[in-house]
Amino acid sequence: MDLKRLGHIVALADEANFSRAAERVHLSQPAFSRSIQAAEHELGVRLFERGTGDVTTTPAGNFVAERARRVLQESRRLERDVLLYRKGMIGRVCIGAGPFVAASLLPQVVTDIRGEYPEAQLHIQVNNPVSMLEAVRREELDFFIGETRDVTRDGTFEVRKLGGQRGGFFVRAGHPLLAKEKLRMADLAPFGLATGRLPGQVRTGLHRAMGIPAALTLPVAVECDDTHVLRKVAMTTDTVMIASQEILTQEVKAGTMYRLALSDAGPAYTDLGVVSLAGRMHSPLAQHAIEKLAALAEGLGE
Repeated sequence: MDLKRLGHIVALADEANFSRAAERVHLSQPAFSRSIQAAEHELGVRLFERGTGDVTTTPAGNFVAERARRVLQESRRLERDVLLYRKGMIGRVCIGAGPFVAASLLPQVVTDIRGEYPEAQLHIQVNNPVSMLEAVRREELDFFIGETRDVTRDGTFEVRKLGGQRGGFFVRAGHPLLAKEKLRMADLAPFGLATGRLPGQVRTGLHRAMGIPAALTLPVAVECDDTHVLRKVAMTTDTVMIASQEILTQEVKAGTMYRLALSDAGPAYTDLGVVSLAGRMHSPLAQHAIEKLAALAEGLGE
């Protein structure tokens, strides 16, 4: 039995009237009646009881109509999936993300893709850039988005720069540093820093800005790539959190976290970019994810 005839059975079961059902499937009533009769003959059961007006679905008709709906639904799903497959928008994409990107940009991108392409499979790893770059090198990830200053420029990787993600130093409400009139980078050292793994260039810059000799270690009290842990530590202790502006937006608005105004600190940015293996061709789905991330990243440094 072809799909059109199954559609006729469902239409008549729904409408309970030959005239309305025929109009719904864009057939004349005589042609529609012949289709229903042919279906009953082919199946060897009576599907509908005819009356002077509306029709009644028999138990056999209910049985067939219910299964016909499932078949038609699967047929429509197959057509949609084949279309998505032809466009390359179905399948699996493996994304690596740095902690701050995962907390700020990634949720919106994942939500958008799931809404547009529900058959797509998104595999996401959140880790520091060093670990993510190795995963890209091993081709476990299609690409990585995050801090790119430590990416080797030896031809192994291709870097698409996305600008800067604004960062800063944040403390809880009531922190002793908030009472100082003129705050300098050196004032942070006694309280310790809570941060993800810092790129080499950033570590060097912090050494210099905080007046710490290169031979001594930075006062990093907590190094963790989970921003939820860093946030909890900073909100419940005097530890100073290094973070991007976006992941603490709600806390800053609520007045539970404050960004420190440092007199000797220049603008703090992450060097944000998408990193993939040089020469690797992205699938349409992976490229779509990259373009969405790029669009969201445009305004971060403003």
